[in-house]
Amino acid sequence: MYKKLLSLLLFLVFLVGYSQPPTNYYNSATGTGYTLKTQLKNIIKNGHIDRGYSALLDGYINTDSDIFYENDNSVLDMYSENPTGQDPYNFQHNQRNCGNYNSENDCYNREHIFPQGYFNEGLPMRSDIHHVVPTDGYVNGRRSNFPFGEVSNASWTSNNNSKLGTNTFDSFRGTVFEPINEFKGDIARMLLYFATRYEDEVLDGTWDNHDSSESNPLNGTKNQFYESWYIRLLYKWHAQDPVNQREITRNNEAYQYQGNRNPFIDHPEFVAQIWSNVLSTNNFTLIDAIEMYPNPADGNTLFFKSKNTISVQIVSILGKQLINQKLENTASQIDISSLKPGIYLVKISSNDGTSTKKLIKK
Repeated sequence: MYKKLLSLLLFLVFLVGYSQPPTNYYNSATGTGYTLKTQLKNIIKNGHIDRGYSALLDGYINTDSDIFYENDNSVLDMYSENPTGQDPYNFQHNQRNCGNYNSENDCYNREHIFPQGYFNEGLPMRSDIHHVVPTDGYVNGRRSNFPFGEVSNASWTSNNNSKLGTNTFDSFRGTVFEPINEFKGDIARMLLYFATRYEDEVLDGTWDNHDSSESNPLNGTKNQFYESWYIRLLYKWHAQDPVNQREITRNNEAYQYQGNRNPFIDHPEFVAQIWSNVLSTNNFTLIDAIEMYPNPADGNTLFFKSKNTISVQIVSILGKQLINQKLENTASQIDISSLKPGIYLVKISSNDGTSTKKLIKK
C-alpha cells in the first residue's frame, strides 16, 4: 500500500488538467443505449492517430511501466504481476524481441486483448494501445485467441495464477482464459472500448463460430457486439474491479500517445447505460439505482438517493480515505466541505455489491 502511495505522488504535478478528459470531450454523448455507444464511437474515433504497430513498444514506457506495485519502472504485465507480493519475474522495456516464447520469463510481446486474428490484423485495430498491451509472450501464446472467462478446474496455470480451462460462467462452455482479479476490470473495459471504437469495422458473422474451441464471442451486430453471456461477464468484472489510478494514468498516457480515450474509464456508468437490455436487473441495479449529485459539485453537500442502506467512502486520487459514512435513509447527504477542489473516487457499497464513481469538486 505504501509503495503505491509513494509512487502516485509522482503524478501530483499532473493532476490539474491532466487527470481528466479535456473540457467538453464528452459533450455529444447525450443518448442512451446503443445511441450513446455510437456517439462515443464518434468521439473516440475523432483525433485517433494510428502510430503503427512497432511504435507500441515505445508507447509502453509511459502507459505500462510499473510505478504502482514494485515501483521499479519494469514492464507492467497483467499476466505476470503479483499485486500483493514479489513478482515471479520482471521484464525491462529494452528487453524486446528477445526470445522464442518457449516458457514464462523468456520475453514479453504485444498482446491483443481483442485477438487480432479476428480482424485480419487490420489497422488501426492492430496498433491501438487501448487494447494492445505488453505481456509475457509464452502466456500470451497459451491464451491464444480464446475469449476471457471464469475457470473452476484449470488445465494450465501461469506463475501469477492466470488460468486456462473450461468456462463456468453463464452459458458458454468453451475454453477460456481467466486473468487474476486485480486486472479483470481493466480487461473488461478494454474489450468494451474495442466494441465501441470498432463497432462498424468488426462485424463479419463468420467469426462468430460456436463450434470452435477458440470461439470469439461476437454476436454479429454493431450494437450489442458481443454475445449476451460475454457482456454479462464483462459487466461483472467491470463492477467488481472498479477503475483505479493505474487505469486513469494509462488512459491519460494513451490519450497523449494516440489522441483518444477509453470512455469506460472516464465514465464507468456508461457500461450499464449502453448494455442495460442485456444485463439482468441484479447486474446493474447498484450503479443505476443509486443517484449521486451534483457532480461536479460546486457546493459543500453531496446528495445520495438509494433504495437500500449504503456505505460511502470518499478517497483522494492517492488512495487516502477522507470520508467514510453509512447512509440509512433513501435520501441522504454528506458534508464535503472538508474536500478541496479536485478529483476524488467515491466507493458506494450495499448488499447488492460495490460501485466506484468519480467525483469532481469545484
